[in-house]
Amino acid sequence: MRLRNWIAVVVSVLLLVAVGIVGVVVNRSALRAADTVHRADSQALAVNNATLAGQMQLLSAKELSEFAQTRTFDLGAGHAGDLRALEAYVRKSAQFPYGAAITGLDGTVLNATRTNPLPDPSDPGYQVMRGLLLSGKPGFSSLMSVYDGSGHKVAVEAVAVPIRVGGAVAAVLVGFNKLADTTLQAYTARLKSDAHRTIVIDSAGAALFASEASLIGTKINPAVVAAAKANPAGSTFVEYRSGKTDMIAIVVTGDVLPGGWAYVRIQTMASFDGAVHSRSQTINVTLLAMLLIGAVGISILGYRTQVQRRRADEKFQALFQHAPDMVAVLDADGRVAYSSPSAASVLHFPAGSLQGSSVFELVHPEDRQRMMSAFERLLGERNGVLRLQTRILNSTGKATWFEFTASNQMHNPALTGIVINARDVSENRAFQERLAHEAQHDALTGLPNRRRMQDALSSSLRQESVGVLFVDLDGFKPVNDAYGHEAGDELLRQVAERLSACVRANDVLSRVGGDEFVVLMPGITDRSDADAMSERVRLCVERPFLVLGNEVTIGASVGVHLAGAADDPDQALRAADHAMYAVKHRGGGRAAAIPEQRDPIHVGRHRADD
Repeated sequence: MRLRNWIAVVVSVLLLVAVGIVGVVVNRSALRAADTVHRADSQALAVNNATLAGQMQLLSAKELSEFAQTRTFDLGAGHAGDLRALEAYVRKSAQFPYGAAITGLDGTVLNATRTNPLPDPSDPGYQVMRGLLLSGKPGFSSLMSVYDGSGHKVAVEAVAVPIRVGGAVAAVLVGFNKLADTTLQAYTARLKSDAHRTIVIDSAGAALFASEASLIGTKINPAVVAAAKANPAGSTFVEYRSGKTDMIAIVVTGDVLPGGWAYVRIQTMASFDGAVHSRSQTINVTLLAMLLIGAVGISILGYRTQVQRRRADEKFQALFQHAPDMVAVLDADGRVAYSSPSAASVLHFPAGSLQGSSVFELVHPEDRQRMMSAFERLLGERNGVLRLQTRILNSTGKATWFEFTASNQMHNPALTGIVINARDVSENRAFQERLAHEAQHDALTGLPNRRRMQDALSSSLRQESVGVLFVDLDGFKPVNDAYGHEAGDELLRQVAERLSACVRANDVLSRVGGDEFVVLMPGITDRSDADAMSERVRLCVERPFLVLGNEVTIGASVGVHLAGAADDPDQALRAADHAMYAVKHRGGGRAAAIPEQRDPIHVGRHRADD
């Protein structure tokens, strides 16, 4: 009997050992899969944020470049006209309200605003900026510091673009901004979290922008700087110790950020690993305890096994119960084998209703075929990882943009499926679309800008003839001088509204600079139609405006050109501009219209020549 009992005990212990070994292996496999998805998702988010930061910097360089292209500078040392132009630009600029300067190609300052102190020309931060300029790119400095009138240290960044004269680079236009007051700093501050810190550093490891403003100008850990230099293009993880704390940082470098900068997200290893590792260790300890319990017999083994399985399920459910991201496991046919509770709550479906349904039924019809093709490709790649964005329909049929990270774990016995991690990126998508809209529209009036208009003109002329009306406001400058720039801006907005109501539905109305507008009339073949529209525009503008409580009256000189299909777009715009100048020299819009000039009269300098 004792022998039988010992045999039972030994069998129980052996069974528990076998179960314990299997449990540890499964637990480690699931942990590796979760770590893979978590790291890939964190890395993709960091690259996305770094790309947005780089786009913001390029937008600031674009604003500076447009000023350099639309302004003719004397480039003489201390020239008063150039100084006035710089001061006027700084007052209006959304990107460089701190200051601006013009320098020679050797770095000598020719002119500079004096409202705020600017970095000394010998500051090492200019070296990176000049290197980028020499490579044909906009120049971005590393961190520079100045002291204001109160003796406080101010962190400053410089952005530079070339000034060209006759096609050759003659000087450099430099814009300065206070890092703490920039749009990029405001965006980085929005990424603030108790779990991590977000920092954009220069090539020397100094913080330019940070989720905590107090970190601007400070140096970050040398291990992070070394990782950024060792991996000049791409993204990587770096683990290091800060005092007695284990830390981890995601470092993104390369062309997404200018000037050798790097995007860094830093947090403790404990917060990065989260509850997954903690609960994994708990499970391992529990399995070891179960090995000791095996001595009491096969009955206790069965009981403890059932209890352990139930606890493991409860822990797994608790792990994803309140997670903001959706986690799911799909079978080979794309049906939901498992979905986290958050998946149903985010999409407003009843709990458990997604189980067994096809994930492609939730995809927007326009994206469905693309998702099915991507799913088929992923099934053919062992350990493959796929990242993409698509629209998902909730229970009411409303579409929301989600970013998916899919990992092929069909060979993994713990999962045997495609592991999906998805998060709502609709706000990021909206932000990117807004950036794209602002790049092609005038900020004051909301009308298409010169670039958008030129694209539309080029596209139309490839198919049909286009009537081009170049409109210049008569009497705008006296209004601006009499009532101020705020009144001038309001007048321009009202003119834009009137002209929008005046043109046809398929016409393109754009503001191309200052008080100049262009109307494109696709499909016009009869000159009389264009002349009629010109008259409508002139009469529309001549009606009195109420600006800030003052009634003002202006006029409009309208140049008309009928461009045939396949005509050169720049030549068409130039011809309309010259026709407008001819009208203006005849007394403006109120004078009698004159015929179109087939041999353009070269009056002034056309903006398309800049």
